[in-house]
Amino acid sequence: MPSVPCRVKGVFVAKNALGASPAVILSVENDTCLPIYIGLFEAMSIHSALNNEIPPRPLTHDLFVEFLKQFEISLKTLIIDSLEDGVYYANMILERDHHEMTIDCRPSDGIAIGIRCQAGIMIDEEVVLQSAVDASELPELVDISAYLAV
Repeated sequence: MPSVPCRVKGVFVAKNALGASPAVILSVENDTCLPIYIGLFEAMSIHSALNNEIPPRPLTHDLFVEFLKQFEISLKTLIIDSLEDGVYYANMILERDHHEMTIDCRPSDGIAIGIRCQAGIMIDEEVVLQSAVDASELPELVDISAYLAV
C-alpha cells in the first residue's frame, strides 16, 4: 500500500487517569494526527533533535548518525509501515553507493535519527486508516519541556 508523508508536530506528555506517557505526535494532513507513545529517553532525543540541541557528548542517536556519515550512508526515508497489536513498526531506507538497504527499527528511534538526518518520514496508508485521529480527539497534551520543568 502507498505511503503518505508526515511531519513531526512535537513531543508531548499525554496525561490521563492512569498517569502520564510521552508521545510523539505526527501530523498527516489537515488536523489528522498519529500519536505514538514512546519511552522517555526517545522522547527527549526527538525533542533535542527538533530543537537542534547538540549534547556535549554524543548520545545513542547522535552516535548512529555519525556512524552513517563516517561510512557515507544516507538515510533516505523512514517508513512507519505496520501496526500490530498496538505496536508500530518501521523501516529505515538507507543508501550507499547507489545501493539501497532496509533496516527494521522502532519508530521512535527512526524518528530521532530521521530528524537528525533531515530524512522524510512516511506512514503507510493502512496505518493511517487504522490509527490516525483528529487533533481534537487527542488526550490532554503537555509539551515535554513544560512537563519536565515542573
